[in-house]
Amino acid sequence: MSAIFTLHGEARLQQDIKKSRFLAQATAVDDVDAALVFFARVGARDATHNCWAYRIGAQYRFNDDGEPGGSAGRPILLAIEGQGLDRVAVVVTRWFGGIKLGVGGLVRAYGGCAAECLRLAAKRELVERIHARVRCDFSAAATLYARLREFDAIKHSEHAFADGVELELDVPSAQVAALTAFVRDLTRGRGTVALPP
Repeated sequence: MSAIFTLHGEARLQQDIKKSRFLAQATAVDDVDAALVFFARVGARDATHNCWAYRIGAQYRFNDDGEPGGSAGRPILLAIEGQGLDRVAVVVTRWFGGIKLGVGGLVRAYGGCAAECLRLAAKRELVERIHARVRCDFSAAATLYARLREFDAIKHSEHAFADGVELELDVPSAQVAALTAFVRDLTRGRGTVALPP
């Protein structure tokens, strides 16, 4: 399975095309609400159009903001998909310069500006993480805590019981087998790693 990437931070790119100014701004987003907040924050009120698109897993949406249907938002979405990105939101703002570009020109301008912005942006790999509950006795807990970083595990909570502790972790899916083997060996088979069904 090939790696999936998102953006490392916000990215911007400005281009002038036949006297119109285009400003592409992109960012990584975890959900639809974050994408809509980003669009509201960076959209320019004095601009002619603020066209946008996002892709978050299987969810996607685009908006032409008054440009001819399919000439702005869809090319932005295609720029995101064309670079194999996920969890990304892009807005391309246009200040009209007096020369009409036609539908084909708009498609090239919006899609090209978004694609170049994304191409130049810093990227990071999206790592699938799995929620796990790790239970062990108190004598193994200190070693487990010290070694969590090796498995890139993120601890969310910890609960003490009469016979030990239970940690709630997020673990990269690629590390689950190694963490399970480590807990088994550390506790001589008494510890458990429980995963969601």
